[in-house]
Amino acid sequence: MGTTSRLSFLLRSGRHRPGFLSARAFAWSALVALAGTSLGAGCGRTETWEYDAGSSGAEPSACGDGVCDGAEDCESCVPDCGLCQGCGDGACSGLESCSSCPSDCGACATCGDGACSGTENCGNCAADCGMCPSCGDRACDPASESCATCPIDCGMCATCGDGACSGTETCLTCAADCGVCEGCGDGFCSGTETCASCAPDCGPCDACGNGVCNAGMESCFSCPEDCGACASCGDGVCSGTETCASCQRDCGVCSVCSNGVCESFESCAICPQDCGACEPVDCQEVVTCAARCIDTDQTPPAFSVACVSSCVSRGCANAQFFADQALTCAFRSLPVCNGDFNCIQKECAVELAACIRSTC
Repeated sequence: MGTTSRLSFLLRSGRHRPGFLSARAFAWSALVALAGTSLGAGCGRTETWEYDAGSSGAEPSACGDGVCDGAEDCESCVPDCGLCQGCGDGACSGLESCSSCPSDCGACATCGDGACSGTENCGNCAADCGMCPSCGDRACDPASESCATCPIDCGMCATCGDGACSGTETCLTCAADCGVCEGCGDGFCSGTETCASCAPDCGPCDACGNGVCNAGMESCFSCPEDCGACASCGDGVCSGTETCASCQRDCGVCSVCSNGVCESFESCAICPQDCGACEPVDCQEVVTCAARCIDTDQTPPAFSVACVSSCVSRGCANAQFFADQALTCAFRSLPVCNGDFNCIQKECAVELAACIRSTC
C-alpha cells in the first residue's frame, strides 16, 4: 500500500475496500477529487565516565565499565557498584546525596544542563549522561536501577503524572510532568532519548498498542492508544507537556521532513527527501487514487481531503487539466442526476472520455 493510501487510513475513522470501484464509488471520487484539486500539494552517550581521583595518586577508574574497582563505591559509581544500603526507601538520610541516591534525594542542581560532568554519571543523571548500558533490557535490577534512573525497565516513579516536576523527576525520567528534553521532536531518536522520554522521535514503547494500559509503565501521556487521552487533550491548544505523540488532536502529527523516514502525512509531493520523487500519473490514475480515499461503506461516503489533494498533486499537467474538466462537469450534473453515476456518465461523456484518453 502506498503513502497515499496510508494517509487515507490515518485521516479517516472508517475503512476503504481495495479492488475495482463500483459505479457509485467512481462518481463520488469525481466529486471529492474536485475539492482536492483546489487544495493542490500540501505542503547517548556511549563513552565511559572517568572518576576524578584528585591528588591521591590513585589510578582512575572508569565508571560505567561494569566493574566496581579502584576508588569506586556505591556513593561515587552506582552503575558499577550498585545502590548504597537504604537508597530507595524514600528518605534522604545518612550519607545519601543527590549524586549517590537521586531516587531519595532528588537530582543534583546541575543535572539537566546538557553536560555530563563532575560527579554525574548514568546512574545519577541520565538526563545529561544517558541511560546506563543495562537500562533497556526490560529487567529492573534493584541493585543498580530504580524508577529515577531507568523508568523504561523499572516503571515510572509514583509521583510521575501528578503534574508537578519535582523531587527525582527530570525530562528523561518523567516527561509527562517535566516536558520532553531539548532536542526531542527533531525527528531523530538519538542521544539520551528513549521511547519513554521521547515518543515523538523514538516511537511508542513495544507494549503500547496491545489494548492494555500497564500501570506504572504506561499512562495517557506515554501511550494514549492504550490508556486514553489525557484530560487536557482536545482543547485545541498544544500546551504544557503535550506532544504530537501524546495528543495528536492538539499538536498535530509526528512527521518531520528530511529525517530519512517517510512518515504519516508525508508524500512524494510534499517531502521527496523522505518519500522519494513522484512519478507523474495520468488523469485516470488520479481519479482512481482519489477513490481509494473514500469509505464507500458510509452514506454519504466519508473521505479524506488531504488524501485526495495528495492524489491530485501527483498528476502531470495534462492529468490535472482533464481531471478538472471532468470533475467540474460532474459537479454541474449533480442536481440533475441526483448522484446517479450512469446519469453523470451520460452528461459528462465527452469530458470523461478525454480524461481516460489523455496522456502525460
